[in-house]
Amino acid sequence: MPAVTADTLTLPRLAPPAPAEAERTVVSLTTGPRSYEGEGFPVVRAFAGVSAAALDPFIHMDQMGEVEYEPGEPKGTSWHPHRGFETVTYMIDGLFQHQDSSGGGGLIADGATQWMTAGAGILHIETPPAELVESGGTFHGVQLWVNLPAADKFLTPRYQNLEGGQTALVSSADGGALVRVVAGEVGGHAGPGSTHTPITFAHATVSPGAQLSVPWRRDFNALVYVLSGNGTVGPEQRPITGGQLAVLGAGDRITVSADAHGQDSHRPAMEILLLGGQPIREPVAQYGPFVMNTRQQLMEAVEDYQAGRLGVIPDDALMPHVVR
Repeated sequence: MPAVTADTLTLPRLAPPAPAEAERTVVSLTTGPRSYEGEGFPVVRAFAGVSAAALDPFIHMDQMGEVEYEPGEPKGTSWHPHRGFETVTYMIDGLFQHQDSSGGGGLIADGATQWMTAGAGILHIETPPAELVESGGTFHGVQLWVNLPAADKFLTPRYQNLEGGQTALVSSADGGALVRVVAGEVGGHAGPGSTHTPITFAHATVSPGAQLSVPWRRDFNALVYVLSGNGTVGPEQRPITGGQLAVLGAGDRITVSADAHGQDSHRPAMEILLLGGQPIREPVAQYGPFVMNTRQQLMEAVEDYQAGRLGVIPDDALMPHVVR
């Protein structure tokens, strides 16, 4: 179960669709391949096979886990650089520890989000804390990369720690879905995340047989990613399941329905992410952890990293914990 839950009957509810509002139809539906990241933790590459233009302003997204680790199994990343974008790490279940070269960091636990603006350049590490490595346990989260416009590529790095309790909670019109707004706003309910690029990032739990209809800014693109479960998306009721991403067309609302039967045995409801943002519409040049506008800027990023100009690993550096 997601760590942040609530009684949907006591929450404010989203307004039902108005007659003049247009539903966003499904443009494409893709299935993310499974892979491994860092020192070997499993991920689903959620955006694989989707055009950059359809994703803009998003660059990359991994669903990390869901996995139930045995003692000694949890793995993370070692120290690595970033420049030119923001990383968003949202922990649905479990623990992850972060530290960066600008002094940011802390424990990301059970519904919390760390929002790191890499900007001009930063080094950081994300790894399961010692207690999780020693004991094992559930690990499930998402990492999203949000592009920065050219004017903000060289911002001073910044770190935001958003605890699960800060997330804005709202219910669907029928009371059958819980929406957690991490950044941006849904139906006038704003999340705590402060973003340079206007976006909305929300996590919804849709009960079997329930429907979620969400108002969506017309100037934003719209993406629906299924973390787990089965249902339909769009007015055409396109079937969608765990690990799949729907890119939606223009319109005023996003609609997702959960199947009345056949949800995952370990997740009684359908779990989805709702993503959208104002497209930047600038050239994108990417090389690994650097997202810039030109090839020349990428070469400069590599040179700056090699010369130690993206930051220095601190003396008290966090390192991946290994059971001995």
